[in-house]
Amino acid sequence: MTSNARFRHTGTALAHSLAPATWRGAFSMRPADAIFTTAIKVGIAATLVLIAGGLAGQPQLAGMAALGALTSAFGRYQPYRRLGRMMGIVGVGMIVAMAIGVLLGATGVPMALQIVILSLLAGLASHVFTAFRISGPGAVILVFAAGAGSGYAHSFADVAPPIIAVAIGVVVGWFAAMAPVVWVPLAPSRLAVARGIAAVVSLGTDDAGPRRAAAAAALRSARDSVTVSAGSLRENSSRSRRLHQDADHLHLLLDDAEATLALFDVPGSGSHADALTLLTQHELELRKVRGIPKVSLRQTGAASTAGENPPSSRGTTPPAFWAAARCEFASRSSFHQALRMAIAAALSGWVAVALGLGHPLWATMGAIAALQGLNYASTVQRSIQRLVGNVVGAAVAVVLLSLSLGFWPSVALVVLFQVLAELLVLKNYTLTTIAVTPMALIMTGLGTHLGPDAALSRVADTLVGVVIGTLVAALSISLADRHHLPKESHEA
Repeated sequence: MTSNARFRHTGTALAHSLAPATWRGAFSMRPADAIFTTAIKVGIAATLVLIAGGLAGQPQLAGMAALGALTSAFGRYQPYRRLGRMMGIVGVGMIVAMAIGVLLGATGVPMALQIVILSLLAGLASHVFTAFRISGPGAVILVFAAGAGSGYAHSFADVAPPIIAVAIGVVVGWFAAMAPVVWVPLAPSRLAVARGIAAVVSLGTDDAGPRRAAAAAALRSARDSVTVSAGSLRENSSRSRRLHQDADHLHLLLDDAEATLALFDVPGSGSHADALTLLTQHELELRKVRGIPKVSLRQTGAASTAGENPPSSRGTTPPAFWAAARCEFASRSSFHQALRMAIAAALSGWVAVALGLGHPLWATMGAIAALQGLNYASTVQRSIQRLVGNVVGAAVAVVLLSLSLGFWPSVALVVLFQVLAELLVLKNYTLTTIAVTPMALIMTGLGTHLGPDAALSRVADTLVGVVIGTLVAALSISLADRHHLPKESHEA
């Protein structure tokens, strides 16, 4: 019975990947806010290392350093105390991946075996990133770095320079991402509070359904962010005292939002318009570059209208960063995801080798990128978006590569496409891939000649990767994964 149920579930999943509605949905645009901050950080980090590498006369190593600088693209919107640790983990992973890649290249390991090793690296990286809840480009960047190192190193004399280059890039990326903590230490927390308030305001008079639960979750996440950002109070530090004062005001705003949310549970509490209007004003203030609205619960009256102060998690200490990750490492779902990612990545690379494609690791990366989705529905969506984005991006790359651009124009294009990718990633992954494809090809060709045919090869390799990735995802889908089913079936 269980086998029949799984067979039907897999069949439904495969049918979902071919449905016209699925393809239409892959091109929908999502709302996104605060998209400029990370894009600027990534652009600054990439610019610094590419210019330095060019001035040093090391264009290929400049590309390696730019890969390391992509560390700054991870951990978007995290409080700085947590972000620094997350990027440290990613940075170590980038250096290890580059070391593995150059050793594979220097020792002449056959491509089929390289694919196995890098697929296992991808699975391990996925498991680690999930355990530490590190968002961003994901394991595919580590495999990209390892592949670049493998292509660069032909002897042991070539081992050290790429590792040093990517390490420099990691350090530059880390500082570029962390620099704003000096001026706006609570910026990620202010954004989290603004988003939590926006979720409450969006309820209006509708207090039913998952939107209310989502608003409550957004407020809890914001509370956690503020607590982490404030850290421990150091009485002898004026900066720490100011930080805690501002954090207290953010907590008051969250008290206000929680009290307003509680109004929806009070029968006959009347119109919530006044409370929601005031919350909207707070949200607008929080989205400014600096400044935190100075309010108290007495000003809004929300708590008194609700009849009592709503439950607050202000005194709750978030789980320790390392302790929380240790618990997540034992997650069966994360292990399952890592395992099927490794399998799909290896199969894709082997098929690309068997077909005689020129860059089989691109097929491996296609499968990895597809399987970075949270569920089967998002895997299919990412597969469609990556394939279509690669086709369009490859067309752009063909034009650019045929121009035989020099180093400095190539650097300008790499930075431009990286910034565009970060601006678009939260809007639609297709647009992001359109920008990433020429950026990756131009970066790969820094200091070497990469012809337009490489762009066509990338499309073929990507097609292999996303098809095999989707098939593996469908064959290994959990019976609990029902996000791809019609709403009525999901509820049943």
